[in-house]
Amino acid sequence: MFNRLRRMLQKEFLQMLRDPKMRATVLVMPVVQMCIIAWALTTDVMDIETAVLDFDATPSSRQVVEAFSAGGYFRVTGYLHSQSDMADALDKAAVKTVIHIPEGFEQNMLDGSIGKVQLLVDGTDSNTAAIILSYANGLMQTYAARKAREELQRIYGTGREAVSVDIVQRALYNPNLESRYYYVPGLIAVMLIVFSMNLTSIGIVREKEIGTIEQVMVTPIRRLEFILGKAIPSVVTGYITMTLMLGIAVLVFGVHIKGSLVLLYVLTGIYFLGNIGLALYISVISETQQQAFLTSFLIIMPAVQLSGFMFPVHNMPEPVQYITLLNPMRWYLEIVRGVVMKGVGMTTLWPAIAGQAFLAVLFITTATARFKKTLS
Repeated sequence: MFNRLRRMLQKEFLQMLRDPKMRATVLVMPVVQMCIIAWALTTDVMDIETAVLDFDATPSSRQVVEAFSAGGYFRVTGYLHSQSDMADALDKAAVKTVIHIPEGFEQNMLDGSIGKVQLLVDGTDSNTAAIILSYANGLMQTYAARKAREELQRIYGTGREAVSVDIVQRALYNPNLESRYYYVPGLIAVMLIVFSMNLTSIGIVREKEIGTIEQVMVTPIRRLEFILGKAIPSVVTGYITMTLMLGIAVLVFGVHIKGSLVLLYVLTGIYFLGNIGLALYISVISETQQQAFLTSFLIIMPAVQLSGFMFPVHNMPEPVQYITLLNPMRWYLEIVRGVVMKGVGMTTLWPAIAGQAFLAVLFITTATARFKKTLS
């Protein structure tokens, strides 16, 4: 058995790596794509272009503008003169938000009434708009509390302090709430499923097209040995690619692996087997490479979207949540984020490990069984 498997592996590695273009596709492109996407993909909203329409023109209104500018999130790019200018700036997307301070803002506060500030936000991107509104609410609450303390001290003297409640906040695992620590490990999972599925899915069908499958099948090789011979090279090249991407994540993006690196590599192997088993199943039921490629693409897109990479699984409709149980990437994301960000071990990750292992066995077994039917 081992001699037959060794010969099969030699053939697969030669076919995969003898072409320079294929070597670049397998080893270089995943790393390049991960770097580009990781730099571009972020939910951190910074440097928000802001225009100001200040009809009050008082020290208090200027303090409001300074409060927005000092936080580092809003960048005042200009001052407007009329409400038509405000609508025009938002229509042309020249700014993301406009601070509108009406006339009488300072006088209202001095009279003990409410000083109102209007914030107009471009809502075409609902996620960004929600974040901007959250930033603005926090800034204005801080500004209002400071003004209340100043007014209380003015009335009762400097020895009197306003009663306040101080909330001590702490974000575990990602203290600064930087999105790259969340997305970069997830991008590794995305790149691994994309390339392992695409490359492996065309493996068997390519041999059907060029006619070498008959030469292989007249040999004494067994079905499981053939499937393993197709799977193992993909696992090996996948590990090489993963190592390169982990190095980029640590050295370039500053991601710290808090858990066991050995555990991460072992569990990644199970992830590879699940992806490759599914890809081999696609390969054995396809007649052409184009058909295999398109089928794998139709599976990869839902797999990424329903994995929790962009949207939390628990926010999805309940029937869809059950469908995600058959998605290897859903389980691997729990594993890679748990090991990399939280530093947890098998005791915590055992549900994800069990789900991942079940899918790996299921897909490899199904591909092996279906391979026999294809040849009959």
